[in-house]
Amino acid sequence: VPIRVFLAEDHAIVRKGVRALLATEPGIEVIGEAADGREAVAEVTRLRPDVTLMDLMLPEIDGIEAIRRLKQAGSTAKVVFLTVHDDPDFAQAAIAVGATGYVIKPRMASDLLPAIREVLAGRSFVSPTIAAEM
Repeated sequence: VPIRVFLAEDHAIVRKGVRALLATEPGIEVIGEAADGREAVAEVTRLRPDVTLMDLMLPEIDGIEAIRRLKQAGSTAKVVFLTVHDDPDFAQAAIAVGATGYVIKPRMASDLLPAIREVLAGRSFVSPTIAAEM
């Protein structure tokens, strides 16, 4: 059974890059995308992915508010935040609202697939450069 992934990212080029990276991995299927937080909440609620990869700074509603709304709606998807913010305070805020992963975009090529696997196994994942500062 493939891992069903949803991608919420406002920059089309980043969405394409993440989709291309995930397409090289057997057993992972991108089931949908959103360009803003409001659309992400609606689509994740509808599609019920296993993992949601979500930009922290989305238009309409940001990733933190989106995860709050998803939790209120009963979503069981694991959320991995994708962000350029390499500040441990952002990572702690993300985890505090229920994210199980935090990947900084400059490390996506090396950290994204391990993050997906770790959160599906019930563990958390934080990009090592941030984890060392936490």
